[in-house]
Amino acid sequence: MRGILASSIGVTCAAALALPLALPAAASAGPGAPVAGVATRTAETADARVDVPGSTQSLPLQSLTHDRASGAVLGLTPRTVRTFSLLGVVWDDPSADLHGRVQVRTRAAGTGEWSDWQDVETHYTEHGADPDSPEAASGQVRGATAPLWVGESDGVEVRVLPGTGSGESGGSGGAVERGAPEPQGDVDPADVTSGEVSALPAGLRLDLVDPGEEGATEGAEPAEGGEGPRTGVMTAAAKAASAANSALVPLGAVEIPSLTAEETREELTALRGADLTEQQQATPYIGPRPAIVTRAGWGADESLREKSFVYTSKVKAAFVHHTASGNNYSCSQAPSLIRGFYRYHTRSLGWRDIGYNFLVDKCGRIYEGRAGGVAKPVKGAHTMGFNTNTTGIAVIGSYGSKKPSSKAVKAVARLTAWKLGLHGMNPKKKTSLTSGGGNLYAKGKKVKMKVISGHRDGFNTSCPGGKLYKKLSSVRSKAAKYQGR
Repeated sequence: MRGILASSIGVTCAAALALPLALPAAASAGPGAPVAGVATRTAETADARVDVPGSTQSLPLQSLTHDRASGAVLGLTPRTVRTFSLLGVVWDDPSADLHGRVQVRTRAAGTGEWSDWQDVETHYTEHGADPDSPEAASGQVRGATAPLWVGESDGVEVRVLPGTGSGESGGSGGAVERGAPEPQGDVDPADVTSGEVSALPAGLRLDLVDPGEEGATEGAEPAEGGEGPRTGVMTAAAKAASAANSALVPLGAVEIPSLTAEETREELTALRGADLTEQQQATPYIGPRPAIVTRAGWGADESLREKSFVYTSKVKAAFVHHTASGNNYSCSQAPSLIRGFYRYHTRSLGWRDIGYNFLVDKCGRIYEGRAGGVAKPVKGAHTMGFNTNTTGIAVIGSYGSKKPSSKAVKAVARLTAWKLGLHGMNPKKKTSLTSGGGNLYAKGKKVKMKVISGHRDGFNTSCPGGKLYKKLSSVRSKAAKYQGR
């Protein structure tokens, strides 16, 4: 896939493009910006199969001016595309940073109205696998911005403004932007007229993701009432993902129900009885299991991920993240966002599965992330350098300048109380982790880390956003109380 793009960003790979699309003439790009038709292609041949929900359009960015040395902008002029709901800018080398600013505006499919310009967080791959791990060294991984949820759209315009060597990184997630407020407002390319212009990564393209329809993945429908297993034919991959939770729920269940404190202790004894000391069996410190929407529940297309599951030895810590995808979503749309993240992580970034172990929406609902079983120590790709013996929890949204909802904070506390309790971990304590390599700690360095930490504690990034990070003290104390400490 990486070989498709020409080495020069300003050259369009016309041979790779097909399927020109157009909208009704009544759809307007806004004042002074006529819509241009554009040829598109799917990012993977599998996307063309009618039995697979969702798709990815991948459009190479082009030079929008003739003089890049003066701070010229790369991007795409306003154009019509197939319907999508999530987007991100992707490039070839995952180790390359995009020093600059990415802005997009999109046209709503229902109204034909164009949005204002929105910033896209430019640093995101620090959410990924550890350096030198099999997942990172697969040869399929790419660099990318954070995904931005824009809702159902059929038009797009994008521009990339390079930095000027003064430490500008754009977005709210870069190392030099740690803790900084999220950028607001418009950018005039003429503002960048002096200084040394930062080189942009090779192979820049815009990926537009259609997350597909929930439940369409396996051709199955939820059982009556919506809480039981899906009926119909399940693929082998779907069965495997569901069977990983077989100790908790029947095959095909769309939700793992909550348990009382006593029921959870009984379950813990059943799950870990042989490994628990007599004292732990007598008084296990574990929070009541919260309800968790399974992968079948949010409509995962199991053909997108790697077939096998990868586990670590235990879970000693939980890292809290935000998805940096914006807050303009309803809770009923959360499954669509997760399907979008999943497709973006696997098809656009080349990861083996969605990176996070769990996700939480702003209404406090918890979702299973990476496949392998919610009660098991699944190795994720969420905190570069610290994916071993940890779990990653992402709150859906951007929390650099916006406070997370109280329901989301409570859900993180309940989830960590249960998940960490399975492994005897105290949410108010610290633990020792060994770095797998990153920009804060060298590979092999042993680090004392809080059992519930923010992404920024393991990597120099603004994630999980300043407003959410400030809530982690409350999360720790609540989680400890849920555990009965």
